Amino acid sequence: MKRLCLLVSFAALSLTACDDTPSSSSVQDSAGTAVDPPMVWLQNNSARMGVDQQWHSGARGEYFMPEIIGGGGALFDADGDNDLDLYLVQGGKISATGIMPGDHPNVFMTNDGQGAFKVVTSGTEDTGYGMGVATGDIDNDGDVDLYVLNVGENKLYENDGSGQFTDITEASGAGDNAWGSSGTFLDYDRDGDLDLYVVNYLSWSPATALDCIGSGGNRDYCSPSNFMAPSVDRLFRNDGNNTFTDVTVESGIVTRPGTGLGIVSVDFDNDGWQDIFVANDLMRDHLWRNRGDGTFEEIGLATGCAMDDEGVAKAGMGVDANDIDDDGDFDLIICNLKGESDSLFRNDGDYFVDITAQSGLRTTTRANTRFGVGFADLNNDGWLDLYEANGAVLRPNHKIDGDPYAQRNLLLKGSPSGKFVPTQLRGGTKDGQQLTTRAALFGDLDRDGRLDVVVINRDAPVEILLNTTSAALPSVTLDIRNTHDAPALGAFVRATLGDRTITRPVKSGYSYMAANDPRVHIGLGRQAMLEDVTVHWVDGTTTSFGDLSPKSLHRLIQPDADDGSP
Repeated sequence: MKRLCLLVSFAALSLTACDDTPSSSSVQDSAGTAVDPPMVWLQNNSARMGVDQQWHSGARGEYFMPEIIGGGGALFDADGDNDLDLYLVQGGKISATGIMPGDHPNVFMTNDGQGAFKVVTSGTEDTGYGMGVATGDIDNDGDVDLYVLNVGENKLYENDGSGQFTDITEASGAGDNAWGSSGTFLDYDRDGDLDLYVVNYLSWSPATALDCIGSGGNRDYCSPSNFMAPSVDRLFRNDGNNTFTDVTVESGIVTRPGTGLGIVSVDFDNDGWQDIFVANDLMRDHLWRNRGDGTFEEIGLATGCAMDDEGVAKAGMGVDANDIDDDGDFDLIICNLKGESDSLFRNDGDYFVDITAQSGLRTTTRANTRFGVGFADLNNDGWLDLYEANGAVLRPNHKIDGDPYAQRNLLLKGSPSGKFVPTQLRGGTKDGQQLTTRAALFGDLDRDGRLDVVVINRDAPVEILLNTTSAALPSVTLDIRNTHDAPALGAFVRATLGDRTITRPVKSGYSYMAANDPRVHIGLGRQAMLEDVTVHWVDGTTTSFGDLSPKSLHRLIQPDADDGSP
């Protein structure tokens, strides 16, 4: 974030470029020419599905920093019924004397598989000042566990398999009392269980809060640079039996404090070890290369992804990684502040190249402040699209009715050319409100073969955006599991799609303060099936699953070492 924003305006055409998806009817433009009407990609179904919760900032005009940063949530199958359940963190109350328990505890909602969510008591009703969530099966029992990041004490919840959880924070040794933002589970040491990386934002407390003035001359939220207090992230090694050891120092993570907000973990250099990328706010971003011996080396600057191609360290928020150019390695997208474009980095093996301008993202993204982000093939045409959740961190310098931080979200359609083109309908929704949005969660909520999006808004209801694109194009969803029947975070799948070879990672921690469905969704476009499907497991082995036809869900399980069959 920055205390003073550069106000940039663009021609309307650059922000509302036409979507080239065919439509069955047409309308006339101002010149009387017949044109295709905007296509509705997503429809808000929150009310129908019984979701009216919101992230409560607790703002009372004192402008405490956490109020403008949160919050997040998780989409995951908590009870093993193949439906995605929803977990929403809540904010709280902050005063000059400290952070107090909030009136609104965190919420766990089960998906009934019939189009509705139901709030249930789960043991995860934390009342801390919530930020983000990480999900993963820490004990290899087949059930997904929860880690909640707070401004203050984080929480680790063990799942019993029925959607009921036990707080094991103290016994596990995985607690942290800093300002946590995002986190991810990963098997960095390839010992078969999931370790935990916790991203921390600022060394901050209400006692160190400052009064800052925005561009309009009024009091507003501060920039992190006002505090000059980057925080140290934490790395916890899973020792089995639900216990963790803090290895922040011996791993080398302690050497690079940062103002971290977003995280994603994949094997960026194809050496078989999980690496970690952290997006920092107004500092150089960090790429932690896994050396394979329990230590990490920070190589963001050396590999060209710490700053943009003009040498600017941007206000990094949300982040995602995927193979957008079919070359077999994972590229990077980082969201930034209004006036700064996204940063899209092509992975060329030993280094990254900033291709933001070539992709069309330099002009189309910089008009808003972006937080949640994800590569997702929303229309099943076989090309990854880009969804971005937007909301300001500073008030405009002119009077505005309603929420001064509200902005419209952005949906950009991917294409074979590598260009991302904004749809005419901002955020892909016809009736979408302009809100202050933070996390964006991705997964197929109704199991119709189309990816949906959940957006979490500041002091406004969550939006459940169901996919309304044409069902004519098929897809496959791959539920990739390790030998313990747990989601195989860190694995990746390689397959043939027509004349392309595509690579997709198994990941949950990406976007912004978010835990997403780790199942791999692949749109088939005009292809009849996904061919030559091979899963590359974290332990270095591979399994071929042959050709897969369109189906709502394929469960691909890693064979035991003495069993060579899929």
